[in-house]
Amino acid sequence: MSKPPSKSKDGAEADSPSKLIDEKIKSLADWRGKTLPHVRALIQQADPAVVEEWKWNIPVGSHDGILCTGETYKDKVKLTFPKGASLKDPAKLFNASLEGNTRRAIDLAEGDAIDEAAFKALVRAAVAQNAKPAR
Repeated sequence: MSKPPSKSKDGAEADSPSKLIDEKIKSLADWRGKTLPHVRALIQQADPAVVEEWKWNIPVGSHDGILCTGETYKDKVKLTFPKGASLKDPAKLFNASLEGNTRRAIDLAEGDAIDEAAFKALVRAAVAQNAKPAR
């Protein structure tokens, strides 16, 4: 699910986050243009109530807070989980940003496959983490 389109200052409807994400995907004419929509679909399957947002000029999936961002670079698609350090990752999907105390990321390079079941479990764990009351 996505938020309804927002209004600009003059009252005109601004592009919806989902539309901006669609446009970003269309602009990626290589393997990244296949990888980003694949992980987007996995996130939606794992959490049908996910809200797509467009922040910092990148796609963001949220549910009671940010679940993950989907950045694209020349050589990778980076999925950053802001609270990733607090998530169990038995499949060891996190392979980047491992040194910090809070976030974790998954860097996917051309040809990399993602363990879909493990990724969906990670997304569901992020939803559960966001649902916990703040201390």
